[in-house]
Amino acid sequence: MRLAPLVFLIAAATSHAAEVGQHIPRTGDEIVVCGQFFHTTAPVVLWLDPGGYDAYRVERRFSPYKKSDWESTKAEVPEMTTPNRYGVREAVLTEAEIEKVRGGGWDLPLLQRVVDQFVMHYDVCGASQTCFKVLHDYRDLSVHFMLDVDGTLFQTLDLKERAWHATTSNPRSIGIEIAHMGAYPPGNRTTLDKWYATDDRGVFLRPPTDFTKLGVRTKDFIGRPARPELITGVIQGTELSQYDFTPQQYETLAKLTATLCKIFPNIPCEYPRDASGKLIREKLSDSRLANYHGVLGHYHIQTNKTDPGPAFDWEKVIDGAQKLLAE
Repeated sequence: MRLAPLVFLIAAATSHAAEVGQHIPRTGDEIVVCGQFFHTTAPVVLWLDPGGYDAYRVERRFSPYKKSDWESTKAEVPEMTTPNRYGVREAVLTEAEIEKVRGGGWDLPLLQRVVDQFVMHYDVCGASQTCFKVLHDYRDLSVHFMLDVDGTLFQTLDLKERAWHATTSNPRSIGIEIAHMGAYPPGNRTTLDKWYATDDRGVFLRPPTDFTKLGVRTKDFIGRPARPELITGVIQGTELSQYDFTPQQYETLAKLTATLCKIFPNIPCEYPRDASGKLIREKLSDSRLANYHGVLGHYHIQTNKTDPGPAFDWEKVIDGAQKLLAE
């Protein structure tokens, strides 16, 4: 499978022979797959970077350091049952393959064979920093990517790991939590009124806490929905209303989707459609889900989920990704 020129190893970019102690800089758009760097052309912060979010760490990221160890965590957060928030993709591996990879020994062709889904979530946290705090410090969960309101992409784990984000799809999928406050029944504006306001340009994000304190990296960021109106639609048979995601999030998401579909040949750049070609807005049947390869929402996997909601613009993401792949 050809990955160049869209995706390639940073090490191969050097134009002269390697030298002892030579520093090889990253450009800041790379994600990590099986220990290798791949370009996305979007802004990426890795768990390896200053200010990144590291799902490999046992201690809680946002508690006082002296009380962040596992013993203190068990005492203070009884819901936490294991120090690890991720695992091995054993359900899609043979016993011999499990023995091969259990110490981290994944190779790219093996991962390309078993990963065939990219799952979209909204985080109902509003910012990626809060999302990581909830997942890692309180819920014993993880996700490979978090997409902040300004389009910054955080990667918390190598994609070889089985993150805990989508139940039965975990062994075969990659997951992303998109910073967003979610969708609600029409008329229920309590959360929306806390997070959104209107000025002479229309609707904008106005969180209860300043975005700078929420870890958003773009200085003085003002987020606006890609479409200004409140969007209402039916998910899982329930009518819900939701403001759209930001243009910055859509731009990064299209680039990431294209990158993943390029790296992983078993992830077609497509979303679940019915016989007429329209988006399916409910959980897929067990048999269809078992055989589904491509991009999908959390609500396609579980009946008790509605993310990424009725406002999520599947056409914008998939069409954008397909254009990048065509280029």
